[in-house]
Amino acid sequence: MADRPSGAQKAWLARGLGQPGGKLPLFDEQGQRVSERTIRACLDKGWAEPWFDNPLKPDWLVCRLTDRGRGLFD
Repeated sequence: MADRPSGAQKAWLARGLGQPGGKLPLFDEQGQRVSERTIRACLDKGWAEPWFDNPLKPDWLVCRLTDRGRGLFD
């Protein structure tokens, strides 16, 4: 895996830049769930981190942007 995010990964991470706490979306602009593969790859690289568990949807990964993730946009 490269040290740079793919287009899909970078697009997802960018959406956290303007959100309180860097919250990353669960759904894309078309209302589709963000790919778990995209989310897990960003978690593995340290660009995102789990934020909290969703008791209503425990299988959903609620994540936020890390400082390392923000650094991709400097």
